[in-house]
Formats: sequence, C-alpha cells, structure tokens
Amino acid sequence: MTACSAPTAPHTSWMGISSTCLLDFLWRDKFKRECEEIETMENLNRVLLENVLPAHVAEHFLGRNWKNEDLYHQSYESVCVMFASIPDFKEFYTESDVNKEGLECLRLLNEIIADFDELLSKPKFSGVEKIKTIGSTYMAATGLNATPGPEYTQEHDRQYMHIGTMMEFAFALVGKLDVINKHSFNDFRLRVGINHGPVIAGVIGAQKPQYDIWGNSVNVASRMESTGVLGKIQVTEETSRILLTLGYMCSCRGIINVKGKGELKTFFVHTEMTRSLSQGTVMP
Repeated sequence: MTACSAPTAPHTSWMGISSTCLLDFLWRDKFKRECEEIETMENLNRVLLENVLPAHVAEHFLGRNWKNEDLYHQSYESVCVMFASIPDFKEFYTESDVNKEGLECLRLLNEIIADFDELLSKPKFSGVEKIKTIGSTYMAATGLNATPGPEYTQEHDRQYMHIGTMMEFAFALVGKLDVINKHSFNDFRLRVGINHGPVIAGVIGAQKPQYDIWGNSVNVASRMESTGVLGKIQVTEETSRILLTLGYMCSCRGIINVKGKGELKTFFVHTEMTRSLSQGTVMP
C-alpha cells in the first residue's frame, strides 16, 4: 500500500513565490492609489486656495516650507485700490411675503456681484484682484501681482499701467450694472472711489484664511467712495495726476472734508478717454 506523499520542495517554493508576487502587486497597487489620492487632494487644495487667495499667495501656502504659524505679509509701494458701492440697494432691500422675506433682493445682489466677478476672467483684467464684498460694496485692487518693494522701478507708463487697468475695470462695472438694470427694470448706480499708494497685504486666519490689504491708501480710497457722488468715479489729486499722464480726463470737484483725513482736493474721472494730453483736462 502506497502512502500519500507530502508536497515536494519545488511545489512549496512555487507557492511561496506566487504569494510574494501577489502581495507585492497588492502593495504596489495600494501605493499607486494612495499617491493618486494625494495628488487629487493637492490639486483640490490648490483650486480651493486659488479661489480665496491670489495665485501667487496660494503658491506660498502650497509650498513645502510653509508652517501653519507663519504670518504671510507683503509690502507694496504702489497699489491702486477701488471701492464701488450700490447705495440704492439699502433702500431697495425689503423683507415681505412678495419677495420671500428679502430672499429675492439678495438673489439680485448675488447676480450683480457674480456678473462683476465674471469680468475678472477677461485677460485685460487679469491684474485685478477682488479683495472682498462688504454688503453691496465691491472692493478690488491692482498692482498686487507685481514685484513688491521700493526697489521695483520701471518706465513711468508701465509703472502706473495698473492704475489704468483699475480705471477700465471701474468703467466695465458701470457698463455691467447698466445691462443688469435693463434686464431687472431697476435704476441702480455705482458710487466709485479710487486711490493709489503703498499698502501692506497679508493673510489673516488659518482655518478660514482671508486675504486683505491695509494702509492709509486703502482708507483714503474708502473715503473717496463714501464721500462720492452717484454715477461718478472720485479720485484723489495724486491719482488724478497719474490718470492725466495715461490719457484720462479729470475735472476738479474741489475741496471736501474727509473724515479722519481733513480737507482734500478730489477729482471726478470722465468716462470719455483721450490720448491727446493737450485737450481740455481740468487740472490744478
């Protein structure tokens, strides 16, 4: 009678090799999937950050050397700041059964801001950075994606080109609101204030980071809006001088009292533009 023999050595070796290969395959597959998930998360983080922060600032936070406790800040010598408000919206907003307790009013405001945001996707406004909205006020700036610091110098036209870009953006906002008015049967008008000068830019907060800019230049730009006139763009005397060299026409409004700043001479920017500096621009 022949006894059952145990598995031969070669067969045992073959089983061991098969198990090792299978285990190696599974580990490699798991590693590949984990790498793909990490890459997906990094791309998602990049998209999310670039939606709330300027691209060059988002790149800083995505860098390998960034630490959670680091405070991001950057100084700029010449940033153009704009505040554009819709003062009439406060009177327009009501809460009643007809407008679903104010929901329809907010829906219209959201459409207005969304249309303003859409302008940012135009190549000519690539240098415009939306800072935030405060109620029905839209705040934006240009010159924040330039090389910062006082050492940054170039020929005059290029150095101040971002101020012209901001002016064109303000004109575009006015035009966009006119179109919205026609479709919604409203008569909203913008009150715009613009100023330029040094600012400090930074990110406040870790879990919900907020990019913002600070400085006297920002405060004055805000005052240019709050003391302005519906349907007009008010600028400081310094900004009006730059606009003149860029071919814009400004008329002197006169001396106004600005809270916290005293008396300032301000100017209204004409919506028409001329490249002939000899034509009747009213300057001091």
